[in-house]
Amino acid sequence: MQGLAYLLALSLVLAGCAQGTPQGSVPPAASAETPEQQPDAAVSAGLVSGQVLEGAEGPIHYSYILPEGYDGKTDYPLVVTMPGYDRMWFGEDSAGSNLDWNGFLAWTRLEEPMIVVSAQLTDWGQRSARQAVELTEYFLQNFAVDENRVYGAGYSAGGETMSQVVSMRPDLYAAYLHGASQWDGTYEPVAENRVAVYIFMAESDEYYGSQKARDAYAGLRQAYEQTGLSEREIDQLLHLEIPEDAYFNRLGIYNYHGGGNVLFDQPAILEWITQQEKE
Repeated sequence: MQGLAYLLALSLVLAGCAQGTPQGSVPPAASAETPEQQPDAAVSAGLVSGQVLEGAEGPIHYSYILPEGYDGKTDYPLVVTMPGYDRMWFGEDSAGSNLDWNGFLAWTRLEEPMIVVSAQLTDWGQRSARQAVELTEYFLQNFAVDENRVYGAGYSAGGETMSQVVSMRPDLYAAYLHGASQWDGTYEPVAENRVAVYIFMAESDEYYGSQKARDAYAGLRQAYEQTGLSEREIDQLLHLEIPEDAYFNRLGIYNYHGGGNVLFDQPAILEWITQQEKE
């Protein structure tokens, strides 16, 4: 388990971001230089926010967390996670709105340490999907990442983006967590590369409706079958969870689309993702 001191330090950093700066502004300590400008010796554990990668199609705004003890010599799993519409990039006023999102922070609470990256992209189309690929490749090239254990996660609009990402570059990812979203990518490349996929959607999701999740599951399952995998093998790579309203109501949740974020409160779901490895 990561040290309590590390988690306390992280929470204090986040509290400082929330209380010490106007909403959406970049915390002063994180905005001075991008990772390209930082020598390896300067990389340290913890939250690094307000970063900008000058990508091929424009700036990519992102933040990341390095595990306690990170020294650039030991490889760690990498999680690239994309938030929903309300935490995307809409200019400086929106900067850092993803920092307190549980889809970013929850991975740091797992027993195994890992590198976690969250971008604030500008849309949920192919341009943002290409930028997410570029950001993943940047971390693979510049950080100590286990290339066989790279994972994607997306919620709502972020899921629309990341479903395209894992379809566009399935060779990069071992598994993908698709939360409360529709599938905008294709199925065949994901199946051919045996990317494991976990789909989570509320039965009464007000925005997409649960049929979107069932359609994605059916499309992926058919694509897996066409590769010649057995039913048992497919069951190990593909999972669909559609909780009924009572599941959320017991938690005091009655907005079922927003309530889909509860999936990040389930360590068993996150660990299902992080247990997958590329063959």
